[in-house]
Amino acid sequence: MAGETVRDKVALVTGASSGIGAAVARLLSEKGAYVVLAARSEDRLREAAAGLSGSCDIRVMDVRDEASVESAVADVIGRLGRIDVLVNSAGYGEFVPFTEASLEHFRDMMDVNYMGTVRCIRAVLPHMLRAGRGHIVNIASMAGKVPTARSTGYAATKHAVLGLTGALRQELRGTGVLVSAVNPGPVDTPFFDRADPSGTYVRNVRRFMLSPEQVARAVARVIERRRAEADLPWTLAAGARIARLFPGLTEPLVARLTNRK
Repeated sequence: MAGETVRDKVALVTGASSGIGAAVARLLSEKGAYVVLAARSEDRLREAAAGLSGSCDIRVMDVRDEASVESAVADVIGRLGRIDVLVNSAGYGEFVPFTEASLEHFRDMMDVNYMGTVRCIRAVLPHMLRAGRGHIVNIASMAGKVPTARSTGYAATKHAVLGLTGALRQELRGTGVLVSAVNPGPVDTPFFDRADPSGTYVRNVRRFMLSPEQVARAVARVIERRRAEADLPWTLAAGARIARLFPGLTEPLVARLTNRK
């Protein structure tokens, strides 16, 4: 499929101080995009930006704070005139049994992972609609398709992100603005420092883990080919499709393979 280039596009990447967001920023910069890295820590943003090969900028932004998001987006638009690509990568996870999880556990994760995505889209979308073009890429997760034990809070946030992505994609048909989801399985990032402090889950799934660079390449392909969705790795993607078709038969197998926390 003939695609388009990201060269000379303005790309705003949230959660860009580390992990997937930082890898996406690096790759888009290598491909010629003007990348704006956004996250809460200015020091870590500067470190991430120092590794970029092309033109870039940083914006301190807290996706939990509507005013912070709107101010950062308005500043980027004011300086650069547009945002062509928004990559929503900010998020975190905690693996906790449901009976041990506080209400704050659910509330705070939903506020960052889901509402943070909503806030960023609400700030950027009007500018894309006026321009008649744009691409919003939400980093969701295979956890939003194949939920596992001890991830009730995290899986719920990613289900929500996928629901938002699909519904908004339909709503924006014909506007020139595309909304996509990239759904990785476990990724070797600092995400697990908080999600799995004991290291048990990481040890159990190490051989299946993706690198941040693999996810970044999937994001770039989605943008360049204007794809609606990408699931990775292919083994989990295939398993998710089979599980949806035959839930009764596959659920015990899925539990053995994925409930390793």
